[in-house]
Amino acid sequence: MFKHLKDIIELYKGAVIQIATPFSIGTGFFLKDADLIITNEHVVRNNKEVVIDGNGLHRVVSPVIYLDPKFDLAFIKSPAKHNLANIQLGDSTKAVEGDQVLAVGHPFGLKYTATQGIISNTLHQQDDIQYIQHDAALNPGNSGGPLVNVDGEIIGVNTFIIKDGQNIGFSLPSQYLLESIKDFKKRENPVAVRCESCSNLVFEPNQEKKYCPFCGARIRMISEIEDYEPKGLRRILEESITKLGFDIKLTRRGPFNWEIIKGSAKILISYHEESGMIAGDAVLAGLPKENIKSIYEFILQQNYHLRGLVLGVRKNDIVLSFVVFDQYSKQEFLDKLIQSLIHTADEYDNLLVSKYGVLITKD
Repeated sequence: MFKHLKDIIELYKGAVIQIATPFSIGTGFFLKDADLIITNEHVVRNNKEVVIDGNGLHRVVSPVIYLDPKFDLAFIKSPAKHNLANIQLGDSTKAVEGDQVLAVGHPFGLKYTATQGIISNTLHQQDDIQYIQHDAALNPGNSGGPLVNVDGEIIGVNTFIIKDGQNIGFSLPSQYLLESIKDFKKRENPVAVRCESCSNLVFEPNQEKKYCPFCGARIRMISEIEDYEPKGLRRILEESITKLGFDIKLTRRGPFNWEIIKGSAKILISYHEESGMIAGDAVLAGLPKENIKSIYEFILQQNYHLRGLVLGVRKNDIVLSFVVFDQYSKQEFLDKLIQSLIHTADEYDNLLVSKYGVLITKD
């Protein structure tokens, strides 16, 4: 048993994983005993592969090998090389109202958060499934993360919240996850989906193709999911990023956001479809407590010479950025602008560290 919640939080930093697709972001966690990454089905929906990232592994594309729309569960194949922590499943049937819990995840794309709460109901019934209701804050991006008890064991998978509710969250009890893993592991190197109609697992290859071999209901196997193809301005932006030598799959952070790491600079590209605005932000470093005047002088001097880019301070971060609008943005123009942002960001962050003693911004 852990003496302090901070010990649990520190352990889970090495096991909780950020998941990104062309459609959304979410959370997952690694189970060493099953050698699987666990998340929600709705986090990886319509994807045969996703990008995973965490403290114990390098950002990599990994295949989805199990989809379960009934229990909103999905399994992702764990990478061959990683240094992820060993966390354990607990017995959700022993949880009672009033128990203290932690909800761990990556809300809003943040690298790691843990919120504390208590269980208010262990028998919340919805669609013939019992959920654990608790008040540990869940936010967009928390989906698929673990619900952890005071012994540091996973007793649930954070699944959904009540819209406009005051910290009313629901987690799928670990007993459902354990049963799903046992069913899934009955085959060697399995790839499977659960039929929503009869609840049977259907393994690849499915001879009935689009139909469940047990009940005849329509079913979509993972192999039938089409590869993502961006359209319009998103396609143009992705072509610009690809031309610069980056793996576009590893940069995607939802349908309108891309993240590029160059040296110690983190570059964020976003497209706001409604307004037509394209923004590029390179977070270079943190503002130190000393030597601030000379840094501002440097920023003003550089902005006099920069073309299309602006260097400035946003809260405590020194940021190099651009803003343009889609109606004026042709392929060649975006190619040069994004290249300029990445090249200049890589140049400036090294200069700011060596000459002005700024603080490298950590995720």
